[in-house]
Amino acid sequence: MVSLSAFDFSHATVLCIGDVMLDRFVYGQVERISPESPVPVLRMNRDFTVIGGAGNVARNISSLNANVIFIGVIGNDNAGSILKNHLDALPNTQSTLIVEPNRQTIQKTRFIAQGQQLLRLDEETPIPCALATEQKILELCERYIPKSQALVLSDYNKGIFSKDLCEQLIKLAHGRLPIIVDPKGRNYQQYKGATVLTPNLKELVDVSGKALKTQAEIIEVTQALQKELKIESILITQGSQGMTLFEGEKEPKHIPTQAREVYDVSGAGDTVVATLATSLASGVRLGEACRLANAAAGIVVGKVGTATVSAAELEKAMDHGQFLHTDQKVLTREQAFELLKDWRRQGLKVGFTNGCFDLLHLGHLHILQEAAAACDKLIIGLNSDVSVKIIKGDSRPIQNQETRAQILAALGMIDAVVLFDEDTPYNLISALLPDVLVKGADYTVDQVAGADIVQAKGGEVLLVTLKQGHSTTSTVERMSA
Repeated sequence: MVSLSAFDFSHATVLCIGDVMLDRFVYGQVERISPESPVPVLRMNRDFTVIGGAGNVARNISSLNANVIFIGVIGNDNAGSILKNHLDALPNTQSTLIVEPNRQTIQKTRFIAQGQQLLRLDEETPIPCALATEQKILELCERYIPKSQALVLSDYNKGIFSKDLCEQLIKLAHGRLPIIVDPKGRNYQQYKGATVLTPNLKELVDVSGKALKTQAEIIEVTQALQKELKIESILITQGSQGMTLFEGEKEPKHIPTQAREVYDVSGAGDTVVATLATSLASGVRLGEACRLANAAAGIVVGKVGTATVSAAELEKAMDHGQFLHTDQKVLTREQAFELLKDWRRQGLKVGFTNGCFDLLHLGHLHILQEAAAACDKLIIGLNSDVSVKIIKGDSRPIQNQETRAQILAALGMIDAVVLFDEDTPYNLISALLPDVLVKGADYTVDQVAGADIVQAKGGEVLLVTLKQGHSTTSTVERMSA
């Protein structure tokens, strides 16, 4: 878990490429029906324009206070000029809009009265990009990928992504940074090798050619697609039903929706992609990044128009126990128990490991990383100063329990730290009943304190291979020598 207060999105840079468009909103009142034909007459009060399509992904990344490098294609027209001005005005944004003389800048106009959308007018001539444009995009990406921590391909099927360009971009970025693709169309072959694919349920139905009326059918089709395309993960967005994450070989994980009241779904998918990419670029684990994206979608559908979400709104919207300040992660046994109940209500898997963590070293980090990868939420049982002295002798600990607890709590992979005074955390494990108990492989399962309790309730015990040559004791001995 990464704290928004402790982890600043401003250090993340996302490279975003896609079909950019201009969204225009016309507001007015309908008070009569036209005498010419049975249609409402809209008396316009005001209108405004915002960046839409892939540009809205960039706009959302900027709103989260991350840095965004945006590449898009426009026509030589007024709508294109307005788009450029909007992008230039975005904070933390560097944009390149390639102008094609034969292309019309995409514009979508929504007519709204009494809070309801009456009509949407689309102005577009979706044509494939010129080869010179594709080459320019590749050259820009070769320059910007080394400066970025995530790549977004926002495909609205309006011409920017040919199969060849898409494949070359993924090849260029593969293994260097996470690649998040918001797909369109019926052929996903061009997305092979991406890190995360984010189709909505309708798009999954289109690409599979099946109705997909049950969760079992969705799972079957998605897992087959994941295997066929060699995609690490697929996030299926299902509107009011939330999201389902297919991550590697893990069991599918469903994330319930957090929307309170829906006013407008315009651009919600863009918000999901932007939040997911920004989180991954900031080092957030995929499961947690998806929950962030889900929360962001819940906020944005409560706003009218193509809206964005700020980091402050996202922090406020998260449930109790998420995105805590470092000192708020250090909990009493009772506080941890209450927090764990909240996590379980969300269907999250809770892991537990313990230790003295006197001088944090590479061996500790290895165990913590393995423990975090095995669960959704990780609790650390930390030996108190009294407990350390009993185990290690009067010369230890080197750092007091407050210092050790704060250092652990500052790590994004750790969600809670609980001190205990006993020789072992057996009583603490009995109270918390974690789903996964993690310990170093220098123990056997029957030697791990609390293993019997966890296994009796259907949980698992994970033994992690240790990094040789790394221990606090050996470090202290070398310092003394």
